Amino acid sequence: MHVEHVTDAGDPRLADYRGLTDTALRRVQEPHGGLYIAESAKVIARAVAAGHRPRSVMLQRRWLAGVEEILTDSDTPVYLVPDEVAEQVTGYPVHRGALAAMHRPVQPSLAELVRDANLVLILEDLIEHSNVGSAFRAAAGLGADAVLVSRRCADPLYRRSVKVSMGGVFHVPWARMGTWPDTAAELRTAGFSIAALALSDDAVPLDAYAARRPEKVALALGTEGSGLSDAALRLADQVVTIPMHGGVDSLNVASAAAIALWALSR
Repeated sequence: MHVEHVTDAGDPRLADYRGLTDTALRRVQEPHGGLYIAESAKVIARAVAAGHRPRSVMLQRRWLAGVEEILTDSDTPVYLVPDEVAEQVTGYPVHRGALAAMHRPVQPSLAELVRDANLVLILEDLIEHSNVGSAFRAAAGLGADAVLVSRRCADPLYRRSVKVSMGGVFHVPWARMGTWPDTAAELRTAGFSIAALALSDDAVPLDAYAARRPEKVALALGTEGSGLSDAALRLADQVVTIPMHGGVDSLNVASAAAIALWALSR
């Protein structure tokens, strides 16, 4: 490995890690496409296995051997830092080992994403990164072929999303969607029926929908507070609901995604 010892938290080589501002990393123009931070050797290994490229790695000496087994490109700089420097750079005690600044992969077009898919999960405007990560974990474990996320949805490659997903964000193909009219038109062209998971007087129970599910289903879930937008509901082919008991009218969005995906993938 190309190991460089860094002892100053202000060293310009550590700029990608300073403050771990994920939103800024996503929007950075150099390198083209932006970066994201992968935290821990296990997550870095899963990212590399999925074809993602590290721009650099920052770690303490005790994690060096584990990272050596992961990196296949000997030109990737590995910045070896003391514990106190890692904490000064990130703003918190780094207990999970290595951090890698990863190049964001090029996202496929919607047509490419759904070409061979039969079950697609759509996440509209989710705010909590943990919910995005949990939804991706459900998608990976319960048979979704792809995930579409809205422009305002929390970033699947944010550190919290990656951690909660247990690497699911690396294994389920995903892309950002455009407007609802454009997305709905493209999905229908690809043969998909759109099912909106929401509370509505005309909603059908999930089990009834699953029993006669179309061959290709795009399952849409909305933001934690108000659910799906009017545009999503208007363009859906069917509104679907999970029957509830005990005076409870809804579930956490990630829990609802898991239940619906389980029912539709059977």
